[in-house]
Amino acid sequence: MAETGQDAGGADCRPRPPVSFELFPPRTDAAALALGRTIDRLAEARPAFISVTFGAGGSSRDRSLTVLRYMLEHTDVEPMAHLTCVGSSHAEANRLVREFLDAGITSFLALRGDPPAGADPDAGIGDLDSAAELVQLIHRVQEEREPFAQVGIPGLPGVTQIRDRPRPERVAVAAFPTGHPRSRGPAQDVDTLLAKEIAGANLAITQLFWHADDYFGFVERARAGGVTIPILPGIMPVTTPARLARVTELTGVEPPAELAIDLEIEPDPEAQTELGIVYAARLAADVLDGGAPGLHLYTFNRHETVLDVLDRLGIGANDRLVNERNTTER
Repeated sequence: MAETGQDAGGADCRPRPPVSFELFPPRTDAAALALGRTIDRLAEARPAFISVTFGAGGSSRDRSLTVLRYMLEHTDVEPMAHLTCVGSSHAEANRLVREFLDAGITSFLALRGDPPAGADPDAGIGDLDSAAELVQLIHRVQEEREPFAQVGIPGLPGVTQIRDRPRPERVAVAAFPTGHPRSRGPAQDVDTLLAKEIAGANLAITQLFWHADDYFGFVERARAGGVTIPILPGIMPVTTPARLARVTELTGVEPPAELAIDLEIEPDPEAQTELGIVYAARLAADVLDGGAPGLHLYTFNRHETVLDVLDRLGIGANDRLVNERNTTER
């Protein structure tokens, strides 16, 4: 495999791109304590945001909200709440969005979501049939919370105008570089993303892909189809054969043979971790060199691996401090 770091993608010359991370809510009190430490370490990398997943039908709502509030209270990181359509009525979704907004959460990742295991994949998932409808609902709830108001016009005494109402900081949606499992083809994937943008999404985050060409090909098709919002590559460092098998089962995206074989034949856990970090760092360097607007890293609730990936790229926390100092000195 190619070496990564300053020689992989020219990180020494590249401005530091925005980075972000994904976490899932803890299942136990011990896991919650560990996740607090992980958040603190991830925050040192100054991410643009950290997103927190949300179980279908609100199964982890309280734990998700606890994690999001921890970020608000203990870090300077922007927290992003996941929301899904699965099993949710309009009233429930409205109430949940309002609850997040009232807590100070102003960024969301709107997802259609998958039906529970064993359910008919073609059956209805709730009142909201698509992520685009959920995006519209998020904006509508925010507008309802902020009624129209009049403000004065500078230089025109006694003249007023309607004040602009605040909108959520980010309303992100998913994109599928290798195709959605239920999509009829690449054109539908682009049309679906365009519908989400028209509904009010201002950021797309890709699901798993293993080759830079998959990402670039999707971005090219999306731009040709009218999509203008940033498309952020989601990268997943996978460091064990078992985790790779599980990820493949969940996503249906076949892993590269070289990574699968290397992980399978390597008996040393530390060497397996190194293999996963090197592959993810090389992929991240490739997409950044090709013009990606940043990186979104799936963490598995561990900070070590994703921070190692950033270090290999020369954009870790320590590199950020050095870069900021050098910029100030110039």
